[in-house]
Amino acid sequence: MKNKIYKFVMTIGIFAMVFSCKNTTDKKADQVQNGQDTVAISNEDLYRPNFHFSPEKGWMNDPNGMFYYNGYYHLYFQHYPDGTTWGPMHWGHAISTDLFNWKEQPIALFPDELGYIFSGSAVVDIENTSSFGVDGKTPIVAIYTSHDPKKEKTGDIDVENQSIAYSLDEGLTWTKYEGNPVLKNPGVRDFRDPKVSWDDERKRWNMVVAAGQEIQFYISKDLKSWEKLTSFGEGIGNHSGVWECPDLFQLPVIGSSEKKWVLLVSINPGGPNTGSATQYFVGDFNGSNFIVDESFKEEMKREHSFWVDHGRDNYAGVTFSNIENKDGGKLFMGWMSNWLYANEVPTEKWRSATTTARTLELVKGKNTYRLIANPVPELHEFKSKKLENLDVVLEGNTLLTTSKAIDFTSAQINFKVEDLVDGVYTFELSNSEGDSLRFGYDATKGNYFVDRNKAGITDFSNKFSDRIATAPKIATQKDWTGTIVLDKTSIELFFDDGQTVMTEIFFPKAPFDSLYFEAPLEESKLEYIEIHQLKFNLN
Repeated sequence: MKNKIYKFVMTIGIFAMVFSCKNTTDKKADQVQNGQDTVAISNEDLYRPNFHFSPEKGWMNDPNGMFYYNGYYHLYFQHYPDGTTWGPMHWGHAISTDLFNWKEQPIALFPDELGYIFSGSAVVDIENTSSFGVDGKTPIVAIYTSHDPKKEKTGDIDVENQSIAYSLDEGLTWTKYEGNPVLKNPGVRDFRDPKVSWDDERKRWNMVVAAGQEIQFYISKDLKSWEKLTSFGEGIGNHSGVWECPDLFQLPVIGSSEKKWVLLVSINPGGPNTGSATQYFVGDFNGSNFIVDESFKEEMKREHSFWVDHGRDNYAGVTFSNIENKDGGKLFMGWMSNWLYANEVPTEKWRSATTTARTLELVKGKNTYRLIANPVPELHEFKSKKLENLDVVLEGNTLLTTSKAIDFTSAQINFKVEDLVDGVYTFELSNSEGDSLRFGYDATKGNYFVDRNKAGITDFSNKFSDRIATAPKIATQKDWTGTIVLDKTSIELFFDDGQTVMTEIFFPKAPFDSLYFEAPLEESKLEYIEIHQLKFNLN
């Protein structure tokens, strides 16, 4: 029984209802009851994210070639502009000065005689090692996979090779290198997604590239000629699917002078809640070999819980080149979908979005090193209004607030629960259409969960709502803290300072208008909760 309305302290005035709907004539406008009025909400208005990047039209999957230069973040992405399902891959392009307000640009790379333009990376060649720079212009060099669809149809092995292109106008237009491909297929059917970084100690470029179910390491002085060094992957990690989209970088260990290397490897299928996901490994890199830390290896043998995100909708993420935070953390974004159902989600004009930009850092946990992820600090700049309260006493299923105070299609929630007891702690977002998104912590099992099975439209795929996603509580402290980032059709959960992360998409029949919380005991309480309205300068 939803038997109590909790009155928050409002720190900025009295909130009016933020959400409003435009009347449209789109062919599949949904009729939504709003009090006594019936308003039409188009598919575009209902599902287009407020602040996660999505293409204006067409298909999108992996983020590619992300870098920062001269005040702009550049996001390239796998893109098929002529349809809303996967097709001949291009590199789409968007730019931003703040990681949230994105402006889509003309397509950067088109398919050519070598094939489709698959995933890859881009680097700022400051020293002009490639010799592409002229008249003092710094070249941006993109490294991508050329995928030959003709060879794929004939069953040839050497379907995928690595090519490069360069830009002399800071990533806006590109020239493909006449000597492509620069790295030919070594005899592996799946050979793709090169991620390149500068090795300042050895003054050369490192490349990691996925080859079947291993990662291969290459080096180059000029980004044109590549030498293979070693391979990694045999006997460790999840091998239930093809390895893809690797990334290799060094991170300081928070609270110490130590530094370790992190290797990201996306896999499809094989995720912790089925389908697509990204695992990680922690160790050392000596310039040629990546050596997994022994404590990490032993912990992985006991339980493989080393996932960048335990939810079902964060895949193929990699880090931005040419930027890190003041403490050495890396900037990361992923594709917010899953190959189990990505081609079938109920958006009409476009498909897919990226995750919120996140900062990746490294901590020393109880038994080994752990990668943590949290929203980038830039998100704080978009907080406009706030509800807050301390010591929220709970009575049954407690109504915390409604859309009259906070628009849940663009919000951030911070909370803390202390003195956990056995039982299930549950947040619930609901609407007048009977949709509900439930997420929380099962203290008896020690698992976080997201239940989107009744969160709106689910019948487009039998893989979308076939389970409740779960994730282990990795933190050892007895309390539960979290940051919740909400957009129209996504929830991103950063629990225990980012030690457990879950991202899930959903498609409600109307915007959520109420937020509830339920705890196992009536004497339970939320130590604090803050609900922030997010406001963006959207075009």
